[in-house]
Amino acid sequence: MKIRLAFGLSAVLLLAGVAHAQQAAQDQPGGELVPPTSASDFTAGQLDAVLAGSWRSEHDKARDVYRHPKATLQFFGLQPDKTVIEITPGGGWYTEILAPLLRDNGHYIAAVPGGNGGEERQDADALRAKFKAAPAQYGNAAIAVFNPKAPVFGPPGSADMVLTFRNVHNWAMSGTAEAMFKAFYAVLKTGGTLGVVDHRAAPGVTLDAVKSSGYLPTDYVIKLATDAGFKLDGQSEINANPKDDRNHPKGVWTLPPTYALGDQDRAKYQAIGESDRMTLRFVKTGVNKAPNVPGPATTVAPTAH
Repeated sequence: MKIRLAFGLSAVLLLAGVAHAQQAAQDQPGGELVPPTSASDFTAGQLDAVLAGSWRSEHDKARDVYRHPKATLQFFGLQPDKTVIEITPGGGWYTEILAPLLRDNGHYIAAVPGGNGGEERQDADALRAKFKAAPAQYGNAAIAVFNPKAPVFGPPGSADMVLTFRNVHNWAMSGTAEAMFKAFYAVLKTGGTLGVVDHRAAPGVTLDAVKSSGYLPTDYVIKLATDAGFKLDGQSEINANPKDDRNHPKGVWTLPPTYALGDQDRAKYQAIGESDRMTLRFVKTGVNKAPNVPGPATTVAPTAH
């Protein structure tokens, strides 16, 4: 009972904080405003305007050619009036796109891991500072801290969409992937969407063979989701990179943007570009236990690099 009351109080405080942030955004003069959104769907112009926003650095914009945010979010079915939770946004590359898009009619929540890790605290503190400094873009954004060993992302059935970008490989290495996907299922409404992008291993390899490289077998990620209760609803080649042969001295981190080898063969890896990635869309069907074999799924053609 104490745990339930504490969680309820946290939800109230979170909503109160969002309301306060909205008022602060209204009270603050000036600032670059996000183009108004309808409550039904984004237009291409609205997506383009946010991608071109001055709050995004030129470095981040330069990565659009590899990360394809417009096509990726369209594939996931992002809508302006939805509650969207981004899991472990790191430095906030997608935060700077999602939060402004959802500010007017929706709700963006950045779910960040709690704990004693310095990098985790720095990421959370940086997001808080970002939200406070720019209410015109982030006035309706919130942060939810979760326990990586027992993740809970909000009240059951409270989110319309859960998104995570290039994180599943970390959970596979730490042994928390199954718990994370079960928590995604719990927080989503029936009919809600889970969108996953991650580094894609070559077909036919096992998880143990590639886990330390940062690449993951697509069927492993699909099984994580279907075991948690999701149905595979679509696969896309939007974030594919045929130049990536996945054979690098320091795994995926050899490639940009990390360049784990420093200046060694930098031009070679720059020419390859960022990693080959799977892009998967799942739906919460409302059935307690989904079969391990996914159902029919749509496929989207690759975007050229």
